[in-house]
Amino acid sequence: MKKIIVSACNVFAAMLLLFTHLVPAAFAQTVIEHAAEHRFQIDFRVNDAALAKMLPAGWETMIATQGPAKDCNLRMIFIDRMAIMGGDGKATARPTARMVYLAIPVREIATKNVGQIIIHGLTEHAADAPGAFGVYQHATTAKMSRTHASSNGVFSGSENWEFAAASGEHMSLQVEYVRGPAIKGANEVKFFFPNDTSKYLTFKTDQAIDIMRNPTTNPPDNIKKFSYKAGGGKIAALFDGTEKVVSWDSFPWYIRTVSAP
Repeated sequence: MKKIIVSACNVFAAMLLLFTHLVPAAFAQTVIEHAAEHRFQIDFRVNDAALAKMLPAGWETMIATQGPAKDCNLRMIFIDRMAIMGGDGKATARPTARMVYLAIPVREIATKNVGQIIIHGLTEHAADAPGAFGVYQHATTAKMSRTHASSNGVFSGSENWEFAAASGEHMSLQVEYVRGPAIKGANEVKFFFPNDTSKYLTFKTDQAIDIMRNPTTNPPDNIKKFSYKAGGGKIAALFDGTEKVVSWDSFPWYIRTVSAP
C-alpha cells in the first residue's frame, strides 16, 4: 500500500509541476509600458442611443446599478503622464505626456466578456495619434496646470485642463477642491480595440482614489468650483446638453502597467 501511495503522490507532484509550467505559458502577457500618472476623472450619464452608435456591433454598455459608479456610461479622464517607461523599464522617446480620453464600460453580448473601450481621445503629442486603439487625435491646443497648497492642515488644489483638435473636438475642465482621504485600490481591466474587439490590452493599476463628490455614495463634498466643456466633431452627439455628471474622482497617484497577450 505504501508503494501505491508514494506512486500516486509522485504522479500528483508531476502533474502539479506540469501545470505550473503550462499556466504561465497559457496566460503569458508581454509588458509594453509602465507609467506613473495623475488623473482627474468625471463620470457621466450621456444619451444612451448616441453612445450605442459608437460601440462595435455585439457590444453594450455595462452600467452599474449601485456604488460610486452608479448610472455611469461614459468616463472622461484627464491624464498627466508624469513618467512613461517601456516594457524594459527605460524612459520612452516621449517620457511625459498630457491627454484626455473617453472610455465606456462594456460587455460583449454573446460571450459576456467585460472591460472598457476607449472611443476617443485628444493628446498633446502628434506622434501619439491615432495610438494603439486608433482613436486619438492630436490636440492642437493642449494645456494643463495643477497647483496645490497646504494651510493649517488643509490641503487644497486646483486643476485646469484644455484640449482641442483642429477638427473641432474639445474637452476642458476647471476644478478647485479640498483633498480628502484617499482609498488605495488596484485593478486589472481589458481595454478592447474598438475596430477589432478580438484584440485587447490589459491595464493593471495600483492607485489612490479620492472621490470628491458623488450623489450616490454621498461622501463629503470637497469640490469648491467646477466647470467643463466638451463636444464638437465626432463627440458632439454625446454632449448635447442632456448629459449629467454622476461622480468627480481624483487619482493623486496612478501606477499603470500595460501588457498585450
